[in-house]
Parts: sequence; structure tokens; C-alpha cells
Amino acid sequence: MVDPKLYSLIAVAETGSFTRAAEQLSLTQPAVSQHIRLLEEEMGARIFERAHNELHLTREGKLILRYARRVSALRHNLERDLKEEKERITSLTVGITHTAESSAIAEALASYATTQDGLTVKVVTDSVKNLRSMLKNYELDFIIAEGRISGSSLSHLMLDTDCLMLIVAPDHPLAKQGVVTIDQIKKENLILRSAGSNTRNLFRAQLESRNMSINDFNVVLEIDNIATIKDLIRRGFGVSVLARSACMDELSKKKIAALPIENFSMMREINIVYANDFEHPEILPSIIDAYRAVSGNSEKAV
Repeated sequence: MVDPKLYSLIAVAETGSFTRAAEQLSLTQPAVSQHIRLLEEEMGARIFERAHNELHLTREGKLILRYARRVSALRHNLERDLKEEKERITSLTVGITHTAESSAIAEALASYATTQDGLTVKVVTDSVKNLRSMLKNYELDFIIAEGRISGSSLSHLMLDTDCLMLIVAPDHPLAKQGVVTIDQIKKENLILRSAGSNTRNLFRAQLESRNMSINDFNVVLEIDNIATIKDLIRRGFGVSVLARSACMDELSKKKIAALPIENFSMMREINIVYANDFEHPEILPSIIDAYRAVSGNSEKAV
């Protein structure tokens, strides 16, 4: 059994209030307060502090909360697995980064699910950092992400390859060119993915290898939502450097144009990332086959 005090900790952290946590857990407010007090005594650390009439986790509190969520997730997964037949999967929770998210991947997951009796696939889209944390906490079965995710406890299977390109509106003057130079991009209003995204990091690394910096460009907006970036490009607010795979639908409908950048090689893998102790690695080749069937990449070897 999970210690009830851990549930109280999670509820207080999520609601920011002992009272609201008590309502959520159907407990009294003094009972929740006592749970936190006893937990602090057991851990020998202060979990919450109050500043400007608001509750904030201490550094020790954040660490304790992280493990509390892990224990809660493990308990949830245990209950789920006990209800399922060992040899049959009835649910998969898949994490996908914003860049790797595409209609082909969604279609592949849907195609695979329809071939498995009773299987439901849940997709979670988030940053690679958050997805990696969720995978480590067993909240996800596997991740589909660009590049590789470090960690000795993780394994990778290549799903596809991808590259970064300059994305412009179809009526933009550069759209008529076969290739663009980095000097031409410097003259444009540039809309970039947020700092920390793999797309941004790859572009930055390519610039730094040529003794350049993102500060050399006229960056007018930084945003993590790729759909919003593509919409702004179509409406003429600027250009961007994005993964070609994230733009396939718009490219096929000629809503945007994608151009290679001269002398820039920004190829990378799209991988399925899973924990070494994932119980059903045998299903992953079938998911890869489903993806290649819908994306037209069936000739690629696993």
C-alpha cells in the first residue's frame, strides 16, 4: 500500500492549499496537515514554506514530491497490470515530443491499435525533458522523439530520419529558390522554437560550429507550439527553422515551403525510446512497420 501521507503531499502540491487538498482527498484539513507534519518528521526535512501567503515547496520538498509521484505511479501501474492478462496489452501510454508529433505517427499508432484486440493508445505530447522524467517514473511506456535521449537505462529503435529546413510562406520571395544561404536568413524576421527544444539546440550547435550565434539573427518571437509557428509563417509574420517531418501536412497542401540551408547539414534520427525493463519490446517492430506503411518508408530497414 502507498502511504496515505504521500497522497496528501501530492494533493497539497497540486492544489497549493491544505483545504483544497483535503476536499480532493475527502479528508479533514487537520488530517492533511498532520500527514504533512508526520512526513516532515519522518524525512527530517521541511517540505513546504509559506511566502506572501502562498505555499511553496522547499528544495527538499521537491525531491520528496518527485519520489512520492514515482511511488504513486508505480502503484497505479501495479493495479493496472494486475487487472490485465500478462501476455495481452490493453493500454499503451506513448510520449511524443512537439517536433516528432505528426499525422503519420498518430496514424501509425491508430493503425497498430486497430490490429490489437482491446488495445487503447494514449498519447502525451510534451517537451523531451518532461517526457524523459515521465518515462523514468514509469508514467509512459515509451517515447517517440527526435535525436537520442541519454541514460544507461534507456534503449533506442530508429523510426525514421529527419532534417531541419527553413520554413517560409509559399508566396515568400525565398520560396522560389532551391536553397537559401545563412546570410539571406539573417535579413528575415525569424520565429524560433523555445530554448531547450531539440530543434533549437541542433540549429544553435550548427551555428556555433561556424562561429555564429542566434544573436546574429533578427529573432522576433520564441514559442514552443509548432502549429502556432506554422500559422504565423503562413500569415507572413516571419520564417522559421523547423523539422521537415513536422510540416509534412502543410507541405503536401502547399500551405508552406521548405528550403535547405546551404552548407548546413541538420539531419537527425527520430527514435522510439524505452526503458530497458519495458515488458513488451516485441511490439515495437510492429509499430515501426505500421509507421513505415503509412509514411511510405517501408523500404527502410529496422
